[in-house]
Amino acid sequence: MTFNRLPARALTGAAFALVLGAAPAQGAAALAGPELPLPVEEPQFHQPPGGGGWEKGGLRLDAEDNRAVDAFLDEAEQAEKHLSPQLRTVASWSGAELVGFDQRLKTPDSLKRKVATWLEEDPSQSVHQALGDINDSVRYTLRWSDGEYTEGVRTASVMLADFGHESVRWSNTWKNRDSYKAVNSAWREPMAGHRFEVQFHTEAGHRAAVETHPLYEEQRLPGTSPERVAELREQQGRIFAAVPVPDGAERLTAPRSRPAVPAPAPLPAPVPARAG
Repeated sequence: MTFNRLPARALTGAAFALVLGAAPAQGAAALAGPELPLPVEEPQFHQPPGGGGWEKGGLRLDAEDNRAVDAFLDEAEQAEKHLSPQLRTVASWSGAELVGFDQRLKTPDSLKRKVATWLEEDPSQSVHQALGDINDSVRYTLRWSDGEYTEGVRTASVMLADFGHESVRWSNTWKNRDSYKAVNSAWREPMAGHRFEVQFHTEAGHRAAVETHPLYEEQRLPGTSPERVAELREQQGRIFAAVPVPDGAERLTAPRSRPAVPAPAPLPAPVPARAG
């Protein structure tokens, strides 16, 4: 089936229900783009917890904290099973490429490294508080050409809201002259309340983000000298400054939350029949 793009204002109510009922499963290559095809078979993302602690690269989690992170990873895997079909539909209807789909789940070591770092930096917080700040255990990237970007983001974000997801973070950095340019968003899915991330990129902005990532990682290393940090920042600035800003991109905002459906009024109690 060929999907035609709809303006954001049209994707409500019955029209959106038609999307869900009429859209067949899409082939992987049709949505992910030629350079990043969707995997044919689902990878094994996470092994069941072994009951012990975790330690890597000088960071560690005790057994209790490690079990909490393992449970969070299991929750992410369950959320991904219904999120991914929705994101495929969003990509099709908004005219986007769904890129990096095979990295949609954060790896166990990556998540544990992030949580262990936060706990080391702030020992007063619990592992559950740290996990409450994780937005990218499940993450997706949507990419458009410059000419389709602004309307594409509007359409995609409205569709995400129509799926019942709550917008919990919306970071629009298109006003930046010489740094990262994109919209990074986080959403809370309605079934288990699990948070997930969706990045909205142009082709040039995505290339710049990929190109500067190694520079950013080097900049963050504790042993990087101040002189080298300044040099790395300058290199990143030159790359991002060359990224064109699509018309209207800097004014993109999160969609309004869907109004809560009021609960039906309780039925009145039946009146007992009078005798006689």
